[in-house]
Amino acid sequence: MKQLTLIIAILFSLKGFADSAEKDSTIEIQSLNYEYFKSNLKSYKTAKNIDSLWLSELYKSQLIDNSSFIVDIDSIENVDEVYLPTEVLIERLKYLNSKTPFNIGYSPELEKLIKYHLQKRRTSLANVIGRSQYYFPMVEENLAKHNIPIELKYLAIVESALNAKAKSRVGATGIWQFMYPTGLQYGLKVNSYVDERSNPIKSTEAASKYLSTLYNVFGDWDLALAAYNSGPGNVTKAIRRSGGKTNYWSLRPFLPKETANYVPAFYATLYLMEYAKEHNLQPKKIQANFFETDTIHIKSQITFEQINKILDVDIEFLRFLNPQYKLDIIPNIPGENHFITLPISTAARFVSNEEMIYAIVAEDTKKFEIPIPQNIVVNDKIRYKVKSGDNLGKIAHKYGVDIGQIKKWNNLKNSTIKSGQYLIIYPKRT
Repeated sequence: MKQLTLIIAILFSLKGFADSAEKDSTIEIQSLNYEYFKSNLKSYKTAKNIDSLWLSELYKSQLIDNSSFIVDIDSIENVDEVYLPTEVLIERLKYLNSKTPFNIGYSPELEKLIKYHLQKRRTSLANVIGRSQYYFPMVEENLAKHNIPIELKYLAIVESALNAKAKSRVGATGIWQFMYPTGLQYGLKVNSYVDERSNPIKSTEAASKYLSTLYNVFGDWDLALAAYNSGPGNVTKAIRRSGGKTNYWSLRPFLPKETANYVPAFYATLYLMEYAKEHNLQPKKIQANFFETDTIHIKSQITFEQINKILDVDIEFLRFLNPQYKLDIIPNIPGENHFITLPISTAARFVSNEEMIYAIVAEDTKKFEIPIPQNIVVNDKIRYKVKSGDNLGKIAHKYGVDIGQIKKWNNLKNSTIKSGQYLIIYPKRT
């Protein structure tokens, strides 16, 4: 009864609720649903509604093609049809070399790699240029803070094609592809709820520190890049095998095959991004801009599903803005601070209605804490057929389970499901 009184008090304290308080001073607990609260949240004239269907499509289309930018140069054939005169390329590379601390010089191998991307990877490049509109402002700010060449932002393209959810076959994760031990060494936490290697801001901070350390060790950005890919040990071994040479191109024959193609991949990507307009490379989709978002400290556990229902933010878009949360849940763990990134207009509504939102979430959470009747067998398995409009969050909410559990039961590598697909579910409630 006290909780009900508190919620009603919060409701009537909000702007615009005074008149309704006089007309109806008795609100039944059954009316405290998402639609009721959502329709009465404070809003602002400058706030715009998010088109959830468009954002969902935008997010998914941006992550369809994550082709690796590291290519075996020796295997490339038949790229002569790409129009890029060698003399033009040489002049452009000279210009890039003059304004960067890297050793960017022309080589037939680099020309072949650039032409390969222009011929085979235009879609990948268009997707990456779109994503860069969101990621590069935060990356550039962090690189500048650590006095690192701003061009190293293109290394994140080589690593992950700017996909914060990217995971390699050996477990490297995020836009900077940190392995678990290295991420831990540079302050990136991983637990059941959160993987900070997928947090673009925190992982960029870690990458900046790691790259600075490597540069201080080798005194050369080419060697620092090679060490970032294969580890400092492989670079020092190559130096020994080469008879003490410290020029990357002299060491290249002694490096692991992927690392031998890694630095050229960085230079090719740097060239293609700097001369995107000259090659008519345009963003495939207009991506969200970093400056159009804001970050809020979360004071109580809340799920993406609850945020979606209360604030009308598309779940796929929430995942894009907050890729570090593994189960679509923002936890409330003593001694830890967790944040959510939202569009600015939505963040303003969240802050203005914060107490009410947490009251809604608390009431909603209670539904899942009701003891299951004795005659219900918790582990009974059902076979659920996915319907149009379904997503894992919606299905998980329906059956009182976690998204992570559904993915585990069905061996799903990501959250993508299709209409007509069957899923195994072990429901926890009727």
